[in-house]
Amino acid sequence: MSESNEPIIATPSRRDLLKSVGGAAAASVLAGVAIPDVYAAEDNTLKLALIGCGGRGTGAVENALASHVGPAKLVAMADVFRENLDSSYQALVNKFSVKIDVPEERKFIGFDGYKKAMDCLSGSDVAIFTTPLAFRWVHFQYAIEKGLNVFMEKPLTSDGPTSKRMLALAEESLKKNMKVGVGLMCRHCEARGELFKRIKDGQMGELLLLRAYRLAGPTASAFSVKNPGKVSDLMYQIQRFHSFLWASGGAFSDFLIHNIDECCWMKDAWPVEAKAIGGRHYRGDYIDQNFDSYTSEYTFADGTKLYMEGRCVTGAHQEFASYAQGTKGAAVISQSGHAPSHARIFKDQRMKNNNIAWKWKNTKYKDKPADYEKSPYQLEWDDLWTAIRENKPYNEVKRGVQASLVTSMGRMAAHTGRIITYDQMLNCPHEFAPNSDKLTLTSAAPVMPDKNGKYPIPEPGIKIDREY
Repeated sequence: MSESNEPIIATPSRRDLLKSVGGAAAASVLAGVAIPDVYAAEDNTLKLALIGCGGRGTGAVENALASHVGPAKLVAMADVFRENLDSSYQALVNKFSVKIDVPEERKFIGFDGYKKAMDCLSGSDVAIFTTPLAFRWVHFQYAIEKGLNVFMEKPLTSDGPTSKRMLALAEESLKKNMKVGVGLMCRHCEARGELFKRIKDGQMGELLLLRAYRLAGPTASAFSVKNPGKVSDLMYQIQRFHSFLWASGGAFSDFLIHNIDECCWMKDAWPVEAKAIGGRHYRGDYIDQNFDSYTSEYTFADGTKLYMEGRCVTGAHQEFASYAQGTKGAAVISQSGHAPSHARIFKDQRMKNNNIAWKWKNTKYKDKPADYEKSPYQLEWDDLWTAIRENKPYNEVKRGVQASLVTSMGRMAAHTGRIITYDQMLNCPHEFAPNSDKLTLTSAAPVMPDKNGKYPIPEPGIKIDREY
């Protein structure tokens, strides 16, 4: 083989340029560079690995693949239940066809499947974590070792020890310039973003009060009966994760975090303490660890209050909304669910259609009506992809942990009957699933039932230094 005396010049690929100098800058650089033919057909498709193949995981992949920000494909999947993986795979293939490239050898079943799935990725690729939250720090730690970008679902933590662990991991991920999205998608809502700007500009005066409600019937797997015995206690609890505090933070953390987080966003602060009440009613044969109703009072450093009401009771009044009251008027932060928000400001405290001072108006999407709001589930992926392809700083982990911790603070206040401060929640030593990184398909569950198949429940005023 002959050797040339000419110096070898390593010409950067399009993907390298996108990663190192940003999309806009890369386009400018590429415009004046003659790229050798060997790069002409280079594929800049970014790869995804889905870890946790339930409904939320499937939805996250759908949003990732539907984004207009560059090509992506799913190449690996992992779950502890084969039926979950198969169902998710089929739904995604039916919708996206060629964007799904997951042959049998890249479908992984078991608690170690997360490593195998992430081993299929490299560089700017993205790992999606949508398992029960007890495994969030375990999976994130491995992603940091691999230097991968990440999208992870909320909540990130349910107790003090894992919150500290995740905050430390957040710092490590920042040092590696990892792009990390957290599934508090309401923060990406354009209408709420405009409302936040108007509050900061003083249109509502000083905020005096924030109120939020998530009042519904039985939701997801929050109500569970005794394990019928077809699977182990561990696998049953993972199947029914909303019923168990170690797996989800229970109904309080998993369902109320969005309302709490969007209110804290509008206040631009985190509460310093919480007091709350709650109770279990009409329990029948249900053995989960949840209360059926919660009323929480959060206090910010300046004395401002946030009231959060949550309920899962059949036949009762239903409401899913967040509101703000200021010295110059009131506002809808969200109404009738996560999206559309219907964000608007009123001239005073009367929330009537004939009293509106401002409401969201779509000026960006020309083919859509004036009140159109793009789904925040889609926007959070558009923002993450943009940050990856343009190499912009993007890491939502610290904020995600803080939102999770504040939510847990209210939950612990209700479950113990005590006033719980932010620092007390962070420093509470009770870790719900201390061996989550060591669980296998044959492990005992982090919480075990009694002889009647019932699990330990909170007892306010009796159990005061831990929740169960």
